[in-house]
Amino acid sequence: MGRTQNCSAGLACTDHVDNLWRLANRNSMKHKKHPARFDRVLLIVIISLSLLGFLLMFDSSVIESYQTFGSPYALIRQQGLGLILGCIAFLGTFLIPPKFWIKFGKIGYIFGVLLLVLVFVPGIGVELNGAHRWLNAGFTLLQPIEIFKFLFIAAMARWFSEHQRIRPFLAVTAIPVILLLLQPDLGSTMLLVLIAVGMFFLAGGSLKKISLIGLSIIPLVLVAIFLSPYRLERMKTFLDPNYDPLGSSFHMRQAIVAIGGGGFFGKGIGNSSQKFSYVPETSTDSIFAIVGEELGFIGAFSLILGFGLFFWLVYKTAQHPDNSPEERLLVFGLLLWIAGQVILNLSAIVGLLPLTGVPLPFFSYGRSSLIMILFASGTILQIARQNK
Repeated sequence: MGRTQNCSAGLACTDHVDNLWRLANRNSMKHKKHPARFDRVLLIVIISLSLLGFLLMFDSSVIESYQTFGSPYALIRQQGLGLILGCIAFLGTFLIPPKFWIKFGKIGYIFGVLLLVLVFVPGIGVELNGAHRWLNAGFTLLQPIEIFKFLFIAAMARWFSEHQRIRPFLAVTAIPVILLLLQPDLGSTMLLVLIAVGMFFLAGGSLKKISLIGLSIIPLVLVAIFLSPYRLERMKTFLDPNYDPLGSSFHMRQAIVAIGGGGFFGKGIGNSSQKFSYVPETSTDSIFAIVGEELGFIGAFSLILGFGLFFWLVYKTAQHPDNSPEERLLVFGLLLWIAGQVILNLSAIVGLLPLTGVPLPFFSYGRSSLIMILFASGTILQIARQNK
């Protein structure tokens, strides 16, 4: 009986996903006869974002790198290593079919949770500024959450293709959420919840169930905020930008000053004044503020359009009629991940959301993040290439 119910639920999930893409793509039969070649354009966009991100990360990090390491090239050398490893990971996706990650999604999920637990183990986990978010990999620090995002999405693609029971779904989502809050990493927690709820909806989750999920998450987030003085200060800063202008509000205020100082055409690459210790974390969280100052509204808006083109190409890849329901969910989950990070990062920098520490994909400093973004992009491109 239980097996029959699971099969029925799985068929319902599959039918719902198929219906979503039929509605989004009324001309699917035309696509089968004359399939659009998105893969080449997608490859060009991925390469362009990677190279532009590397250039602007170098420009934004020069002062920070010199003040921290005594060399203006220290951070860009480390990011260069991340780019090389990311390119290897990107090419590696063409050796492993995407269905492999879906097939072994459950094992990948368990492995990912184990990595999140290891950050708390002395001698293996590394604590920086009171946060347990890294593992000592010998030659570099590894941030497990970046790996877990991909493994979680692959596991959810497999999960929702089989059944749609809300209690097990809440359990498999709650485990990493609790571990992330303990690190603490509220930004990644918000992103993971966004991915989970988005995939749940695409797999056929009703609005009633999604509302129940939201009601169960809100108290947890509020407790996490009020139990952390640092998070509470960030929330006060968001609600009142004039609160403590030389303290907790300094970061957000200076980021907005940098963007506003760029005007319409910007000051030119390399001519930022705010990166001279005025804007904190110029190579990571605040890199878009420096982009806005140096390239102006035109440059910042062009960057947003570039991301928009990338998202549109990924969306078209996801809705291709030759994809299986699992592959569609996988691509759409990866889209939720990358687009979610872009939205959270940019919204925080312009004051629409509290600062979360979520990096800007392709641009922010961080080897683990860059490697996994390129790995995810390669997986998407592999699915786009097979749809010919």
